[in-house]
Amino acid sequence: MNIKLSDHFTYKRIMRFTLPPILMMIFTSIYGVVDGYFVSNFAGKMPFAAVNLIMPFLMILGCIGFMFGAGGSALVAKTLGEGKEKKANEIFSLIVYVSLALSFLIAILGIIYIEPVSKMLGADNELLIGCVEYGTIILIALPAFVMQMEFQSFFITAEKPNLGLKVTLISGIINMVLDFLLVGVFPFGIKGAAIATAISQFVGGFLPIIYFARKNNSLLKLTKTKFDLKPIVKTCTNGSSELMSNISMSLVAMLYNGQLMKYEGENGVAAYGVLMYVSMIFAAIFIGYSIGSAPVVGYNYGAKNDKELKNILKLSVVIIGVFSVIMMVMSLLLAYPLSKLFVGYDKELFSLTLKGFNIFSFSYLFMGYAIFSSGFFTALNDGVTSAIISFLRTLVFQIAAVILLPMIWQVDGIWISIVVAELMAVVVSVVFIMLKRNKYKYY
Repeated sequence: MNIKLSDHFTYKRIMRFTLPPILMMIFTSIYGVVDGYFVSNFAGKMPFAAVNLIMPFLMILGCIGFMFGAGGSALVAKTLGEGKEKKANEIFSLIVYVSLALSFLIAILGIIYIEPVSKMLGADNELLIGCVEYGTIILIALPAFVMQMEFQSFFITAEKPNLGLKVTLISGIINMVLDFLLVGVFPFGIKGAAIATAISQFVGGFLPIIYFARKNNSLLKLTKTKFDLKPIVKTCTNGSSELMSNISMSLVAMLYNGQLMKYEGENGVAAYGVLMYVSMIFAAIFIGYSIGSAPVVGYNYGAKNDKELKNILKLSVVIIGVFSVIMMVMSLLLAYPLSKLFVGYDKELFSLTLKGFNIFSFSYLFMGYAIFSSGFFTALNDGVTSAIISFLRTLVFQIAAVILLPMIWQVDGIWISIVVAELMAVVVSVVFIMLKRNKYKYY
């Protein structure tokens, strides 16, 4: 049975509707983890450190895909809820065309400045070569990556979440197979991992363009449109929290790497890389649920269906609470085997990673609520509130914690800082949800 944005949602129905985007985000994260596994175990600790060092910079450049996807789908869903289908398709098309053109420009600039940026991040000698090699290849595929991230949101708004999942599965499988061949079988090392990721991103980014450009039975189609600055500005405002979140996370990752280099050297950067790879998968569940539920929130907000808006919020609070406890327990149970899987070849690195894992696991108790709250306000087209939550969560709280807490607990303070930052973000999220309840009538 096809679930529509206009339906009344129960626990079962919202889980069925959000499951494809959850799986979509998980698989997107998994093939990034596969990169890390093959580079770490087949290319070595130095290339693995190089990937982790340059990755935050690459994510900053690619995060406009999250901004246009989250912000644009919120605007398009609201327009559909108002009954303006033609206008919704024109806005959708305009967003795709503008973001694609912008991503090509960013990719060119990224390639030009990849070496000086790598040096600025502390890379030299072999580490610098690895950063430049990996970064240049990934940047060639940046427009495809932007499209891939963007269409993850639009597939859901188009009421085609299962199709979005299939595209992600295809690109993910291609990435994993190529990782095995180019890194595990043939000794291409870090260059092979980058090629595998780039090819998979081309598949994941441009297959949706073909689908939406042709005649289809979804709510959205790529059509002729006129340039209009107003919906682009609204999209960027709506999606500013996702942009801020991804930029902030990348900047904070650079700071974490710097602190870990100070206390533990390259081992610290490698250990943090393992935690971030696993965190990507776990956080993907929260992000996927937020992406999946956002069009439903946006549609009902546009349709002025306050009762259903309240229902979605209530269901989401319970679902995220259950996810949070499950993921904390799973992280604690999987800390040893996953640390062994990635860095079992180095006893000292393994010990450092395992200890970090056991502390970091408690962040999952709080992470989901902050992620959902930010996405919830984006879906309500309240980009300012969403951006404030993201800014405080991913930048202010994290930076303050990672600078101050290591002064007390050294390297353990770095892992504890993540937990403290997520807890503070939940407090802020609850405050905003209470303050805005009369305006949006969801409570």
